Amino acid sequence: MKYIKKNLLIDGLKLEVLAKKYSTPLYCYSYKKIKENILNFKKNFKGIDPLICFSVKANPNKTLLREIGKLGLGADVVSMGELMRALNSGIKANKIVFSGVGKTTKEINYAIDKKILLINAESRSEILEIERIAKIKNKRIKIGIRLNPNTDAKTLSQISTGKKENKFGVSEKVFLNLVQYVKNSKFLKLSCISVHIGSQILDHKPYEKMLTVLQRVIIKTQFEFEYIDLGGGIGIDYAKNKKKLDLKKYSSNIKKFLNKQKYKIIFEPGRSIIANAGFLISRIIYIKEGDKKDFIIIDAAMNDLIRPALYNAEHQILPVKISKAKSNKAYEFVGPICESTDKFSTLKIFQKLNEKELIVICDVGAYGMSLSSNYNLRPKPTELLIKRSKVKVINLRQKLKNLT
Repeated sequence: MKYIKKNLLIDGLKLEVLAKKYSTPLYCYSYKKIKENILNFKKNFKGIDPLICFSVKANPNKTLLREIGKLGLGADVVSMGELMRALNSGIKANKIVFSGVGKTTKEINYAIDKKILLINAESRSEILEIERIAKIKNKRIKIGIRLNPNTDAKTLSQISTGKKENKFGVSEKVFLNLVQYVKNSKFLKLSCISVHIGSQILDHKPYEKMLTVLQRVIIKTQFEFEYIDLGGGIGIDYAKNKKKLDLKKYSSNIKKFLNKQKYKIIFEPGRSIIANAGFLISRIIYIKEGDKKDFIIIDAAMNDLIRPALYNAEHQILPVKISKAKSNKAYEFVGPICESTDKFSTLKIFQKLNEKELIVICDVGAYGMSLSSNYNLRPKPTELLIKRSKVKVINLRQKLKNLT
């Protein structure tokens, strides 16, 4: 995305033209950026040759999943719906990993019938249920067990998943007991040790600690795992302060951890693949004057992008057309929903804006539309894919008549 003659463009197309044709709020995704992110991920972990399973929860759009699959990625799913979506998008079953703490009997049955790569179990009860179903089907099912490494990911508490107080995985003691149980099962094949310590991680040190714990536990099990699932969590530079995870350092640490062992590494990236490929275009409805700040009321709301309200997340906001005039007051960008948390950002320095002008909220490709809702009975927006300067509508705006 860049400015040309004061107009903001995405892959050669003016955002102003897209907004006029498809209306706002409007989600746009750059195929070029998605491909670039995937190639960069593969390049940084080239010496490891991992299986990269895109985290479907980050963005489950069928067209995007199809493009991601064509670029060689598998899928990490956490529900039957996501599994069905991945399969219907052309992702091969032998590249799909089923994670999550609460898989139902119906979901386990479906996953087994579809012959996915593996199910990562997260409790003794789940393992017993998988075994019960496998016995009925007279099949031996490949599973992993998720370890909770009690590692602080140094991220937001809401998206931390690797500490002992979190609901995910099992403790080291329980893990070792479960390994012995599964090893003796006629209907389960232990194939994987799985971990995932959190999301939006920008420091490699938590990953170093995670790998240290993994090494210790693997040695204690005296078991040769086929796969080691390191989860996802790799963060992006939302704040535009150039702080990001050193992937080369992380890759180097994994190589040291492997130490010529023949484990197959699995990654489950979502945000790092698609977040910075997504943009939300919105039009200013009104500008409401305040004492110390003006409220920029836009037609996008927390139902379209809930991350700022949910996590106090930062997203860069840019004008679609630039001007030299500066605002003499701070701007608070807010939506029309009747919640005080329906706001996106407060900026002390910004160009002077006028009603009906356009702004764009950046880095919304992950956990944007996937967390959207119809709160206040607002229809979900149109989604576009920009590929080689051509526009494809990949999700139509919902019609109010279908909501009312």
